[in-house]
Amino acid sequence: MQRSDLEAQFLPTGGSPPVEWRLVPGLTDYEDAVRCMEARAKAIRDGDANELVWLVEHPPLYTAGTSARESDLLAPNRFPVYQTGRGGEYTYHGPGQRVAYVMLDLKRRHCDVRAFVAALEAWIIDTLAGMNVKGERREDRVGVWVTRPERPALPDGAPAEDKVAAIGIRLRRWVSFHGISINVEPDLEHFSGIVPCGVTGHGVTSLVDLGLPVTMEDTDVVLRQSFEEVFGPTVVSRD
Repeated sequence: MQRSDLEAQFLPTGGSPPVEWRLVPGLTDYEDAVRCMEARAKAIRDGDANELVWLVEHPPLYTAGTSARESDLLAPNRFPVYQTGRGGEYTYHGPGQRVAYVMLDLKRRHCDVRAFVAALEAWIIDTLAGMNVKGERREDRVGVWVTRPERPALPDGAPAEDKVAAIGIRLRRWVSFHGISINVEPDLEHFSGIVPCGVTGHGVTSLVDLGLPVTMEDTDVVLRQSFEEVFGPTVVSRD
């Protein structure tokens, strides 16, 4: 990738150990994940643990960020709903979606929340590019989007587009937790129970829905390579 000055700000300072890269097979309980994230973020703040990217899948559920509106929960009894301290609105997690929880110490990198979100978007866009998908930022919408020229244009003449990846983070004393999600092959109908991220007029897609014959394992390989371009080296966690 052609790394921008903004994204390069999030490379670690000299002497920082590699970010641990941990992949958990199967489905991870959401409440357990939040407890583990909060404990790890505290340990990073206290200097007792290294930074971590934790890759999981969850059983079907909805989460509500700090800006979630009750009216955007269209099917409250469909799946478990969790209130969470991350930014953003309602989102869906489920099998076939890669969730990457990102626990980084921004004091070792760059203390700028908006720039950090842009760096996360760059990571996702790089990952998609590695699989021949053109992901794009939108100034008025967090996340990563793809245009769908095969569908009718929007009423304002803009091309139709779908969201392929979401971002929702929280910072505590400049250590991040929560993170990103990329739709590899989830059941897209499950998104119909919410207004995803509070955005109407657009759809949700996945890599498989876009016609890519990719697996979660394929995605994870590119995801790690792209992470290292933006945030620096990683090492497989032995925990």
